Amino acid sequence: MAVFVYAENINGVYKKAAFEAVSYAKAVADQAGDTVTAISVNPTDSSDLLYKYGASNVINIKDEGLKNFSAKAYAQAVSEVANGNIIVFPHTTDASSIAPMLAVMNGHSLITNVLSAPESLSPFQVKRRAFSGKGFMHAKAESAGVIITVSQNAFGVKENQVSGTEEVKNLSIANEDTKVISHEQSSGKLDLKEAEVVVSAGRGMKGPENWGMIEDLANVLGAATACSKPVSDIGWRPHTEHVGQTGKAISPNLYIAVGISGAIQHLAGVNSSKTIVVINSDAEAPFFKSADYGVVGDAFQIIPALTEKIKALKG
Repeated sequence: MAVFVYAENINGVYKKAAFEAVSYAKAVADQAGDTVTAISVNPTDSSDLLYKYGASNVINIKDEGLKNFSAKAYAQAVSEVANGNIIVFPHTTDASSIAPMLAVMNGHSLITNVLSAPESLSPFQVKRRAFSGKGFMHAKAESAGVIITVSQNAFGVKENQVSGTEEVKNLSIANEDTKVISHEQSSGKLDLKEAEVVVSAGRGMKGPENWGMIEDLANVLGAATACSKPVSDIGWRPHTEHVGQTGKAISPNLYIAVGISGAIQHLAGVNSSKTIVVINSDAEAPFFKSADYGVVGDAFQIIPALTEKIKALKG
C-alpha cells in the first residue's frame, strides 16, 4: 500500500503545511508497513527538509510550464508520478484545488479536512470536519485508492528523521488553461492559515488607527492578525486578513477575538480553532457562547495591559 504526499511550496520554499502533510503520511505509512514518497513541483529547498518528517523518497518535478499555478496542470503532473493507493495533500487553497481533479483522473475516493490518523486502512476510514467545522464525521472510502487533505494544525508537524533518496522528473505539462496577469505575495507576515496563534479584531476597534494595539499583541505572541468581514469591507484591514464563511477558514491552536460579535458567518471560519478567547464589552455578544474563555470589558484597556503582561513574562 504505497503512500504518496504532495509537499507544497511557494516559490520553491516548502510551507509548514507540507511538513504537516508529510508527518501525517508517515503515520499512515507506519500503519500500512510501507514508506512515504513525497512529490513537489519545482522546489528549491533541500529534500533533507522532507526526510526530517518521514519522507523516504522525494520526487522533484521540474517543469517550466508549471511556473504559474494551475490546478488542472498540477493534478496531471502529480498523476504522472504518483501511483499509490493513498495520496495525502495539505488542506491549503492550492492543494485543495488539485486533490479533487486528481481524484477524478485516478478514480480515487476523496476525503477532505481530515483531522487524525486513519481508524482503519481496509476499508480506509478516518475522522474529518463537517458542516463548516461545526461537526465531525467518520468518512469511509469506497474505492481502492483514496486522496485526502489534512486540515492545517490538526495533526501537527512531527519530526521523524529517515534516510531518503531524491529523484528528479523532467516533465512538460501543457498549462494552456491559465493565464497569469499579475502575482502579488505578502511578505514579512505569518501565513494566516498556517499560524498557530491568531489575534483578530472587528468593528469594536472603532477605526483603523487603533489597530496598533492588535499588532502589538500579535507580535509578542508570535501570532498572525485577522479581522471580521465588515472590517475588510470598509477598508480598515486588507481582505487577505478576512476570516469567516466568505473569507479564510482557519484552525489555529489559539484564536483571540477582540471586538467581534460572533455572527454565524464569522464562526464558520474559526470554530475549528482549538481554543477561542473572546474579548468584548458587550456581555450579550453571541461569540461568548462559542468561546472557551471570555472577558467582558473595554478592549482599549485590556489589550495594552495584556500585551505588557506577556512582555514581562517573556522577560
